[in-house]
Amino acid sequence: MTTSAPATEAATAKHVRVTQGTLVVELHDGRTVSVPLDWYPRLAHGSPSERRQWELIGPGIGIHWPALDEDISVEGLLQGRPSGESTQSFRRWLASRKRPVRNPPEPANRARGAGRRSNRRSNAVRS
Repeated sequence: MTTSAPATEAATAKHVRVTQGTLVVELHDGRTVSVPLDWYPRLAHGSPSERRQWELIGPGIGIHWPALDEDISVEGLLQGRPSGESTQSFRRWLASRKRPVRNPPEPANRARGAGRRSNRRSNAVRS
């Protein structure tokens, strides 16, 4: 006698919340998965604003945080797998976040004309 495994659909996420210490993912099948935020150092180091900016990957097979460059699969959450990122990679990412943001140089035409008014009239105003 042969038996076949029942067909199973991949679990998919429908909503995500990140609290002070927990990642909470609601699945379409009604389950809720919560894991310690420390499992995902990029999320743990992200600001509340960055944590709120998530996107579903495809039909919900994973979650992506663009500002943190973090991707977490629903399958990995269900299997209880924390981040697989190496310490060296995480340190590089963390160091890149600490770089000061430089103000872009002001365009030359704005810098020269700052504070001066032109006596010229535009073509639209001339009669």
